[in-house]
Amino acid sequence: MTSKKHTSIYHEPPLQIDDIKTAKYDVENDGQPIMDENWQRLSRSVVRKLDMTLIPMVWLLYMFNYLDRNNIASSKLNNIEKDLKLTGDDFNTAVSVLNAGLPLLISWCRYMVMQIPSNMILTRVRPSLYIPIWVLVWSCISAATAAVQNFGQLIALRILLGIAEAPFFPGAYYLLSCWYTKKELGLRIAILYSGLVVATAVSGLIAAGVFARLDNARGLAGWKWLYIIEGAISFVLGLIAIVILPDFPESTTGSQKWLLTEDERIVALERIQADQIAQESNRSIWYGLKLAISDYRTWAFVFMLICNHAAYGFNYFYPAIVKGFGFGSNTVTLLCTAPPYLLGAILSFVISWSSDRKNERALHIALPMCTAIVGFIISVSTINGPARYVASFLYVTGCFAANGLVYSWAAGVLSQTSEKKAVATSMINVIAQLGNIMSPYFFRGRDEPRYALAMILLIAFASLSAITCVFLKWELRRANRRIADESVNSQVTPRFFTT
Repeated sequence: MTSKKHTSIYHEPPLQIDDIKTAKYDVENDGQPIMDENWQRLSRSVVRKLDMTLIPMVWLLYMFNYLDRNNIASSKLNNIEKDLKLTGDDFNTAVSVLNAGLPLLISWCRYMVMQIPSNMILTRVRPSLYIPIWVLVWSCISAATAAVQNFGQLIALRILLGIAEAPFFPGAYYLLSCWYTKKELGLRIAILYSGLVVATAVSGLIAAGVFARLDNARGLAGWKWLYIIEGAISFVLGLIAIVILPDFPESTTGSQKWLLTEDERIVALERIQADQIAQESNRSIWYGLKLAISDYRTWAFVFMLICNHAAYGFNYFYPAIVKGFGFGSNTVTLLCTAPPYLLGAILSFVISWSSDRKNERALHIALPMCTAIVGFIISVSTINGPARYVASFLYVTGCFAANGLVYSWAAGVLSQTSEKKAVATSMINVIAQLGNIMSPYFFRGRDEPRYALAMILLIAFASLSAITCVFLKWELRRANRRIADESVNSQVTPRFFTT
């Protein structure tokens, strides 16, 4: 099998491996072939180096990706509605427009135009340049939000911010799946996804500090300083990412040029090729699109994530929810938003580690969602502030612990070709935004502070997610039985789906 070709954006030709099954015996070390023990050592070295460079970099980028978009939640407590003369559902629309926009058709096309073709393009260009370029663009747009004067300008910049941020998560998600095996990917995706959770946790802390120290400094409101400061930091991180991010395993550009030896690059590619369930000879991006669309499992993951995203629709309104608990000032409210998300980040690591170790996904997703359902039920059943705060620990940790695993599960199941994986993962992320589009409108201003209707709807979507998860596990187990039956008389070792 020959490695896939990339366009001339690569400065050096990719590595050529003629036979991936025997390549590890073709790499010489002091005149002797590398044996299995040495291959395993090289494999561990590749993972260790990636864990020390790629993972921290994408984690930081994703954290600031979410900080930049989530600033609007904290800004609600610093008079952004008054400063921009927002009325009625204007604030809800400003939240939703990042994921959808108005009119819905135009915004839906915006996400389709950016995310799915973006990942298709990503399979043909250098991730070490493509991803950081978008980071630099969104950083400038986020900082420019400090200059808006009215609702129209805010909506325009939120739409532009959505365009610039759209390629990052599916791109980073796909890049990780190109370097890590299915068994390794769950924990790494959880680490990446924890950037969102930690961002949500610290956004309130950062906002509290900025609002306390910089509100009206040099004539600028505190929420404006928040956009400027975080936009500037993410811009610097984008520049650093150009040096730190790798390209694909078969290339000799990106960070692997200085990070990995030639032997390690070959082993890195072998690891991923050997980990695929099946391998197609047709490697065109359009064939990958066809495979992704025609696979019912793609749509099962889409529906599951729509429900997941809708279930954590509380996220943008969590500061307002906590304020309704009656704990005190805005500063106290913002400080109280952090603990549930920090606990959620810790538990997501534990659950993902367990999922990788046991090579199981469905129950590790469904059980946290059931925990979230318990939290929603408590929240809708009482008006007691402390009880509702404790309940928020359940639904925050439950939703976020489950969500990252869905992405790693999908990347492992939909990996027939790298192009299919790239398209399918971006499709899942794109269409799942329907959940983010709907959920801001669950939280009507007249329902404060309990948001009873919203909590009931979140219960429904969390339940649908858990049910879909169990159904998909059943379907994949059936597929594994068929694979086992078909390989009875075959000398090829069967590769099974993770369930």
